[in-house]
Amino acid sequence: MAAVRSRDATMSHVIPCRVSVGVSAVTSLGDDVFVLRYVSNQQVEVYNAVSCVLQRHITVHGLGTYTHGLAACAHYKCLYVSGCDNHSIHRAELTGSNSVTKWSVAKNPTGLSVNRAHNVVVACKGANKLQEYTTNGSLVREICLQAGVTSPCHAVQLSSGDYVVSLYTPGAVSVVGVDGQVRHSYGQSQTSAVGQLKNARGLAVTKNDDILVADFGNNRILSMNSSLSSVQELTLPVDGGIQQPVGLCLDESRGRLYVGEWGGSRRVLVFDNVKL
Repeated sequence: MAAVRSRDATMSHVIPCRVSVGVSAVTSLGDDVFVLRYVSNQQVEVYNAVSCVLQRHITVHGLGTYTHGLAACAHYKCLYVSGCDNHSIHRAELTGSNSVTKWSVAKNPTGLSVNRAHNVVVACKGANKLQEYTTNGSLVREICLQAGVTSPCHAVQLSSGDYVVSLYTPGAVSVVGVDGQVRHSYGQSQTSAVGQLKNARGLAVTKNDDILVADFGNNRILSMNSSLSSVQELTLPVDGGIQQPVGLCLDESRGRLYVGEWGGSRRVLVFDNVKL
């Protein structure tokens, strides 16, 4: 498969933990890297992509206590943040007024992504469904996930129109259609050399629809093709290994991968020279 290879990857930076809370999501846009912590202090950390030095915070009032999702939109120059316990999405302007608006979504929104139509895709863990909204908060589509697909953590739309979904329990990755039916799945039943997933969390998808998965319970990152028929583990150069990865962001323009840790030192690991 034409998947991400890690043989030339180097760890160029480490964004250290500033508070004793794990990273729940990381994303980037231009020269900014955005980091979200699980227990919200109503703020998103913003780092410079070149130096990885903290530049500022974006304050998101009313975000709630627990936060899981973060996505940046280059088209609308905005940042989306999910409030898990108050069932809402917050949209922060990144230029001009820096204003923040919000709207209500289904129960327990977790991972967020932006699709090719510039809409935000929300994985609603508590409702077992995916929702797609315009940048103004109008519902475009709601997908009720069918049998065998539960506890969605993150969802990204593929170029085919299907969605790749990470499932925290029991731990799997599935590709589902707009009808919510499973097209392909990789998880607990696999006996390949890579082995089973254990609590799949964040996803990143390349322009060619290859998929990266944060395998939280196994402390590793997996790479899969869009049919989930070919799977490999990335060997990323980090002393002590990755600890409970949750957030993933692939910046293809820089050949860079960001990995946010929930456990261990609760860092954001920055890998350059990631070949596509």
